[in-house]
Amino acid sequence: MAHINLLPWRAERRKQREREFFMQLGAAFVAALLVLFVWAFWMGQRIDNQNDRNAYLQGEIKQLDERLAKIKDLDKVRDRLLARKQIIEQLQANRSQMVHLFDELVKTIPASARLGSLKQVGDSMTLEGVAQSNASVAEYMRNIESSPWMGHADLRKTENTHGDTRMPYTFGLDVALSRPKSDESGDGSDSDRTPVMPASKPVPAATPAAAGSAAHPAAAEQPAKPASTATATTEVKPAGTAGNGGAKP
Repeated sequence: MAHINLLPWRAERRKQREREFFMQLGAAFVAALLVLFVWAFWMGQRIDNQNDRNAYLQGEIKQLDERLAKIKDLDKVRDRLLARKQIIEQLQANRSQMVHLFDELVKTIPASARLGSLKQVGDSMTLEGVAQSNASVAEYMRNIESSPWMGHADLRKTENTHGDTRMPYTFGLDVALSRPKSDESGDGSDSDRTPVMPASKPVPAATPAAAGSAAHPAAAEQPAKPASTATATTEVKPAGTAGNGGAKP
């Protein structure tokens, strides 16, 4: 006998498909949550790793900043030492310049002029003084320019103040300082040395043979000795020596 299913199978199949769909949807949602959790965990690990690297780099940068600060301090100390060294070298090179400069100031100033003040800044010097006339100022400038320790002189001012009857003119000069070539080559050390005079050669004593030849008549025909030799050999004997027996002074 044939079996005929009279139940609503289409509705049951529809419900079954709906159940399968919701089950697949739930599985996809759970898989998405799992993937999202794994991605968040992975990104968190990367962020933590990057933060650790940033912290390490910050620590290294801080140490480098401290080292740079120490290097800057050392550079400042080095610059101060170099500046001090340059000042010492300059003083060593110009230790005799002031002495020669004052000596030249005394030598170059004429009798008709008088200095009131002087000021030196580096390689330039400012002179203030009074003079009898403009000719005295011009003579002073010529003397300055002919000095080996002073160079070109610029006249800054000259005027007749009628304040002093003897020296009514006031003047101001700007003088450029210089150094002789010989002093520059020796760095100022040669100028401080006292020149040593060459020792004169000893005059040989007169031998009996020489005395006999001098007494010979032919000695008069010999050429006369230079005056410098005669002067060098001439000596004044003190009174009371054995040469004159002390009888005559």
